[in-house]
Amino acid sequence: MIPVQGFSGQKVAVLGLGRSGLATARALVAGKAKPVCWDDNPAAREKAEAEGFICVDLRRHGAFDDIATLIVSPGIPHLYPEPNPVVVAALEAGVPVDNDIGLFFRSFAGPEWSSYDTPPRVIAVTGSNGKSTTAALIHHILTEAGREAQLAGNIGRGVLDIEPSGNGSVVVLELSSYQTELARSLTPDVAVFTNLTPDHLDRHGGMGGYFAAKRRLFAEGGPDRAVIGIDEKEGAFLAGQLAEGPTDDRVIRVSVARKLTGPGWQVFARKGFLSEYRKGRQAGSIDLRGIKGLPGAHNHQNACAAYAACRALGLAPRVIEDALHSYPGLPHRSQVIAEAGGVTYVNDSKATNVDSALKALSAFKQIRWICGGLEKEGGVSALNAAADQVVKAYVIGREAAHFAMQLDADAQVCTTMCEAVAQAMNDAQPGETVLLAPAAASFDQYDNFEQRGEDFVAQVKQRLPQ
Repeated sequence: MIPVQGFSGQKVAVLGLGRSGLATARALVAGKAKPVCWDDNPAAREKAEAEGFICVDLRRHGAFDDIATLIVSPGIPHLYPEPNPVVVAALEAGVPVDNDIGLFFRSFAGPEWSSYDTPPRVIAVTGSNGKSTTAALIHHILTEAGREAQLAGNIGRGVLDIEPSGNGSVVVLELSSYQTELARSLTPDVAVFTNLTPDHLDRHGGMGGYFAAKRRLFAEGGPDRAVIGIDEKEGAFLAGQLAEGPTDDRVIRVSVARKLTGPGWQVFARKGFLSEYRKGRQAGSIDLRGIKGLPGAHNHQNACAAYAACRALGLAPRVIEDALHSYPGLPHRSQVIAEAGGVTYVNDSKATNVDSALKALSAFKQIRWICGGLEKEGGVSALNAAADQVVKAYVIGREAAHFAMQLDADAQVCTTMCEAVAQAMNDAQPGETVLLAPAAASFDQYDNFEQRGEDFVAQVKQRLPQ
């Protein structure tokens, strides 16, 4: 646990008592602060009270009279589409609003650091797609290289729930836009921006607000090194803002769309080969094509970003290459779950938007595609760019018929995962891939994308020969 610093003896309000909220309350106690907790869900309040935390309705008049700050859980809106009433009350009372990420960065360094030969480092990863894989891949590479490393944030453990860091250790954080937009302190040593595509636009008031939330990771504290995916205009703009000039190697530019040239520091992948160039000369090269845990161009982008972040910490290219080959992949992200009868079964339930689904479709050929769910803003017609990859689509979800009507590929309305898997497995021929890449949220039928992916895996495995 990371004890929260700076609030000893003071009352700190905690809004939202899920995983991060409870971890925050515990860390506040460890730092001798006095957490005052609230959640609209009675069951969440009961769980907090069972741990000894005091729950007070923060919506009542005068609730913030003696509160030093308000800590808000990531899922609670503070501005768009409408701010939570508790956040409004705090701001009207002049009480600062922060989150657990902000508390982490202000509390991470400890007095024992003065005795370390190498101070601990923080690598923070954000972006629309690939940030979970990139963060997990960085953690895997560091661990395989013998470095002490912890994985936290939007993946792994809550940021305040990790162990204090030792000499030369590294904390790898995956940070969503919900986390970066509100944190009052953001000071990673290395910051990674994977890419930007439309997502969570209602929460951020549009694409500009969404990009601004991501940009804060680089603008607030100024990382020592920034790894920037520049295949979208926002990434190219961000890299240009951060660099002092063409030779500034504090910015490492990453691409899977083209070869990068110039006197700076670049990492790019073309036709399955990763290349590193620095000061106009090649410094490293890796053949990514045979790495099963990283299929497709989107995973090659993740590999480039992870490679660059680890190179920024001084790891050798050969050490990184060896670790890439042993990377097992993450559940629900281009996860190969079975190969039987010449058919490959892939779970990419995390492909919850059109862009991530397109990337999954581009990674395989001859696809029996299971898709559908709760559509996001903008519809799904852009998926037709990958229609040539699809033998047939099997559409699930409450909006299955409407989803299927927007597809150019042959589509069958199945509604349930059970029916979709049964039909796809019955139709599949040797050399084909049965791929779950929904291009939609899961909440019409499942609690989360993990549950949807687990249902797909279960449905496939119960039909395979034992």
